[in-house]
Amino acid sequence: MLLPHSITDAVPYIHREGRLFIAISLIAAILLGLLWSPLFWILIILTGWMCIFFRDPVRVTPLASDIVVSPADGRVEPIVEAVPPPELWMGPEPRVRISVFMNVFDCHINRAPVGGYVLRRAYKPGKFLSADFDKASEANERNGLVIELPNGERIGVVQIAGLVARRILCWSKQGENLEQGARFGMIRFGSRLDVYLPPGAEVAVHEGQRAVAGETILARLTDGSPITAEFLETRAARLPVRID
Repeated sequence: MLLPHSITDAVPYIHREGRLFIAISLIAAILLGLLWSPLFWILIILTGWMCIFFRDPVRVTPLASDIVVSPADGRVEPIVEAVPPPELWMGPEPRVRISVFMNVFDCHINRAPVGGYVLRRAYKPGKFLSADFDKASEANERNGLVIELPNGERIGVVQIAGLVARRILCWSKQGENLEQGARFGMIRFGSRLDVYLPPGAEVAVHEGQRAVAGETILARLTDGSPITAEFLETRAARLPVRID
């Protein structure tokens, strides 16, 4: 292996969303450190933490049409049955919800839990309660995607802001196609993601388990129809349909 390749494999890539923060912190460390040396070390530690926070390591996603992978690094929170947020138009019936809580030291790049068609994207303003609270799923600011699979099943993934996190970023757009494990957004600085599973899905994780975005299998689906070009073309020609 060539040396440059081995270095880039060993050192995580810093996502573009964090480069400005890191540059400002580093420059501030140098300039303010000239005035008072302890400030230099404080800001250098802050810069190091930002490098950890905004890292974007390579992930190997086990591509399969019958699995749901974790959309975030973090700890699996209580697995419960809950009604999806109304703005997602996923209906009034409860679904199994798996939550993954990210602390300020986790990688915060969010990845698609499944591959499919982005049927809906919906943003909801709200509060900034601690993401550890169960009511955060209902009360906090959030952004959700509904991803449709070839068999018609729909999976919801919701980015939820927290006490520290005050900015949700979502790069995926309604009407586009997402690959499983693809980067679709991030939350600054620390929060949680909720995944709403279709009926019949088998949960493959337990509460308190550590999950890795794009790699850890959260659940297995009962019908994993492969994604075809025909499916994507058909979906692109249709508009989202509300389910009441």
